[in-house]
Amino acid sequence: MRLVIDLIRGKSVDYALDILHFSPKHASKVAEKALRSAVSNLQNKEEGGRLEPSDIIVKKAYVDVGLTMKRISPAPMGRAYRIRKRSNHITIVVAPKEIKEKAGPKAKSARSAEAVPKKTGKKESKAIKAPKKTEAAATT
Repeated sequence: MRLVIDLIRGKSVDYALDILHFSPKHASKVAEKALRSAVSNLQNKEEGGRLEPSDIIVKKAYVDVGLTMKRISPAPMGRAYRIRKRSNHITIVVAPKEIKEKAGPKAKSARSAEAVPKKTGKKESKAIKAPKKTEAAATT
């Protein structure tokens, strides 16, 4: 499963769907279904209207260990071998592509001053947080 997920991380959604659709691995079908679900979640969450898949990127994609079912298989001389049937959890986070804007050197210094508060002996209030970015995730 990790081999398939590593192929799509950081790619645009339409390119990632093409990769998954034509991949011969069995895990690609499950990953494609999860990616389509994440895109649908983002489009429903977005208030501005419908986003095109070419305007969306796969921001994060990872696989975690899931439940392991333990079964027993008969073996010679009255013994038994343990069979482990492993499963996993897929998490895919998609976000709209960010448009890079050209900013002068003054804007960069202002951003860095907001993001990192100066350290002094006194307790100071935290820096102003940027507004939340639109993201959607699908987990299976």
